[in-house]
Amino acid sequence: MVNYRFLGNSGFKVSEITYGNWITHASQVENDAAIKTVHKALDLGITTFDTADAYANTGAESVLGEALKGQRRESLEIFTKVYWPTGPKGPNDTGLSRKHILDSINGSLKRLGTDYVDLYQAHRFDYETPLEETFQAFADIVRQGKVLYIGVSEWTAEQLREGHALATKLGIQLISNQPQYSALWRVIEGKVVPASEELGISQVVWSPMAQGVLSGKYLPGQPLPEGSRATDEKSGADFIKRFLDDDVLTAVQKLKPIAQDAGLTMPQLAIAWVLQNPNVSAALVGASRPEQLEDSVKASGVTLDADTMTAIETALSGVAVTDADATYETSPKKRVV
Repeated sequence: MVNYRFLGNSGFKVSEITYGNWITHASQVENDAAIKTVHKALDLGITTFDTADAYANTGAESVLGEALKGQRRESLEIFTKVYWPTGPKGPNDTGLSRKHILDSINGSLKRLGTDYVDLYQAHRFDYETPLEETFQAFADIVRQGKVLYIGVSEWTAEQLREGHALATKLGIQLISNQPQYSALWRVIEGKVVPASEELGISQVVWSPMAQGVLSGKYLPGQPLPEGSRATDEKSGADFIKRFLDDDVLTAVQKLKPIAQDAGLTMPQLAIAWVLQNPNVSAALVGASRPEQLEDSVKASGVTLDADTMTAIETALSGVAVTDADATYETSPKKRVV
């Protein structure tokens, strides 16, 4: 079964392997298959589910809500997000304004079939809305009982500090950040993680397998595997491009014997690696087939010894991205419409 960790400086626990439905539900995967995969996640002990209103333009939330129908709500931890354009994508259908937040949470609750979400996350930082307006709206929906905790996604260290100060002033809890993080993409380690540790904020990390590259299935100098994420525009092909360099792929192949020595598959090694960071509360994993989850959950509870961690570091030396300044490039300076 899957282990649990506290989320931030709170009493709230989440499964350290968390099911995420970006680019799968209502997009890459037919609804019946998506529902079967969610049920497999539950069978394997995953109780924490992450989605967003923008995924498949609200479709992913609806599929997740259908898949969780009939489950004991108190035994689930449901996360969703607000920021990116949704619906007809009008001028107020995006961002972190009070109007968009209040409209969005009501829509999300309806689609998810629940009275509240456990964690409501600002999907990016909104440079065009006063932060005070955003957090006052968050405080209001917390007090209305529609949201239990507040999180953010891909915020910089400075933004986390500002948000945490406002949350504290308003009497609500900002407990998480959701950044991209893997053995190949380590940009949060320089500034975001130290600030988060100081503030009592945890990371819920996405793409722990670097869009599948750390599975080892992409080989240097070889054609991309048919049906893989790298060949499917609906499956995040744009996101994976940065890792499809022959130097990167050659380095990743060096992880195979390290995984074998640790008694793990390469996907398990990748997920276990992010979970070694004490500031990480959960690794988000997705799946297009139920059996993929059976492999992923075996990374829960794994401890990688110092020699293994050093071997991974050595194998990926020179190709892992560690520049902390990359964290300043994730939120658009103007809202996307």
